[in-house]
Amino acid sequence: MKRKQLRKKRLLLLAVFLMIGFGFMITKCSSDEEPKISSSKEAVFLESKQPTEQIELHQNEQFEGIEDLLKDSRLAGTTTAISIRRASDGEVLYAHEGDTRVRPASVMKLFTAATALENLGASHTFETKVYTDGKIKDGILEGNLYVQGGGDPTLGEEELKSLALAVKERGIHTIQGNIYGDDFRYDDVRLSQDLNWSDEPYYTGAQVSALNFSPNDDYDAGTVIVEVYPGAKEGEEGRLRMVPKNDYVQLVNETTTVQKKGDKFIEAERLHGANTIVVKGTIPVGNQKSKVWASVWEPTEYTLHLFERALKKQEIVISTERELRRQKLPKEATLLAEKSSMSLADLLTPFMKLSNNGHGEVLVKEMGQVKKNEGSWKQGLDVMAQTMADFGLNTDTLLFRDGSGMSHKALVTANEVTQLLYVAQSKSWYPTFQHALPVAGNDERFVGGTLRYRMTNTVAAEKVRAKTGTLNGVTSLAGYVEKENGEDLIFSMIVNNHLDEPVYELVDHFVIMLASDESD
Repeated sequence: MKRKQLRKKRLLLLAVFLMIGFGFMITKCSSDEEPKISSSKEAVFLESKQPTEQIELHQNEQFEGIEDLLKDSRLAGTTTAISIRRASDGEVLYAHEGDTRVRPASVMKLFTAATALENLGASHTFETKVYTDGKIKDGILEGNLYVQGGGDPTLGEEELKSLALAVKERGIHTIQGNIYGDDFRYDDVRLSQDLNWSDEPYYTGAQVSALNFSPNDDYDAGTVIVEVYPGAKEGEEGRLRMVPKNDYVQLVNETTTVQKKGDKFIEAERLHGANTIVVKGTIPVGNQKSKVWASVWEPTEYTLHLFERALKKQEIVISTERELRRQKLPKEATLLAEKSSMSLADLLTPFMKLSNNGHGEVLVKEMGQVKKNEGSWKQGLDVMAQTMADFGLNTDTLLFRDGSGMSHKALVTANEVTQLLYVAQSKSWYPTFQHALPVAGNDERFVGGTLRYRMTNTVAAEKVRAKTGTLNGVTSLAGYVEKENGEDLIFSMIVNNHLDEPVYELVDHFVIMLASDESD
């Protein structure tokens, strides 16, 4: 009862403010130019922006729990940006530091995915082709093979096997020449401009090439998996195995087998500028294998070594004096084989649900190539910025530095993130975009993704689809909340500059409050 009375008093106070404000606006706006309304189909989306101060004044009661959340000691000294919109019309219902620029971490992938769907289309694929500049005589190829990369981040052992088999089926059993990799669809800049040196040896910072290899069905392109097994007894080295098996990468074994109840801790780090991976740690006797990922140096040559291996498995003889290196495809070359990747619609599942950094960077370069005839970060990021401007976002307050969110210099605002999510609903590709988002509390890896262990057994489970983000000092989450007894919501919460203490719990509590119908 007291709460209802308090609400009436607040509404009465609001009415007084509005009456005073209306009188002021009549005087203030009488000489202003008549507002212009866009004729585009997104016009309705561009009229929903409101000043943050006004939002916080009249919507405080509905989201009063957020104010208490912001007082938590774990957020002391942070910049915490929050934006909540009504999904049906895009009206901003609540904002805290909503127009303050913050680092997004992997929430940046929302911008990359939306731009890729808009400019490449959900059916877009990446092509890998094999050519020769020579002639085939009696099963002998007198000339070179060229593997031309089309940026496919899903190219794996099965795809290389298929291409090698196609070469064999052209009647080739001996190659008297070199095997070259044409990766010139993209430029030769392998790492995004802000990638930390400390991230570069690991799979999260893998190099980007138009000709790349992925060792698994997560499609971690440009990486190798190291499997570590315990030795027969305590004190022995662990046993190492690489996936895929290859001689391009060398392993240094510094692992130790420990007692059955000992600690299990394995790490692998590639030495800078080389393909030597140092594997360290302990693994208990009788334990299951442990897997770690590491990036490779120069992914084009890595792919060529693996393709040569695939050819040899088809019993194709290759000269021991052959070269494996980058080389542009000559104009007059004969196509021998080709392989298409999965569609962009399917690629978005591992990209968004597993937050695959490499996919984000490939998509940026691919958009630069398709739209501006240059497969570079510069041109791809320009496409992203222009697309966001076309969507009605305020690009003057956004700074795009990569496609994955690994950059500590990239900047967005919580309000522009929710505006993007609102505009996305009007697009024909929206079902694909929405489907790719992680689902809170769903333990299926390719459904729940990075949210599969979060918000379980709460009202938010299965009701929230959102993109996670994590960097040192950054925790973010942005997406959609489906409500049973109220209007669906769009939200963004981005916390910057927190220390080592994790803030996932606070972010999840925020979303659970939104999913609860008690706030209506």
